[in-house]
Amino acid sequence: MPKTIPALENAPAPVAPYSVAVESNGFVFLSGQVAIDPSGGSTPTDVQEQADLVLRNIGAILSELGLGYADVVKSTVFLADIRDFGLVNEVYARYFDTDPPARSAIQAGALPAPQFRVEIEVIAAR
Repeated sequence: MPKTIPALENAPAPVAPYSVAVESNGFVFLSGQVAIDPSGGSTPTDVQEQADLVLRNIGAILSELGLGYADVVKSTVFLADIRDFGLVNEVYARYFDTDPPARSAIQAGALPAPQFRVEIEVIAAR
């Protein structure tokens, strides 16, 4: 199955040349999401509020594609400061409370803009 790029209405618009989602061979790959409010609100400064916004955005994108958090098979969490891992993990656990996906979490050298403290990408399976 060749890759397809689904049209999405509920995702924050890309801020660079990338696709928010790509589907291929029964997998859906979501690009890393940062705390951008799709309705135009401001980015929260608190890392837990950012993680919550990121995961809500991921949920909205998955839902638009007919998927949910239970369909996520792999996630990667990028942190501006690895010391925020515990705080982000508390929020993350609320979204993946049963049979969580495989996950990596790393401190990135920098995220796309200084106000972003967490970025999360996921792979889901149909």
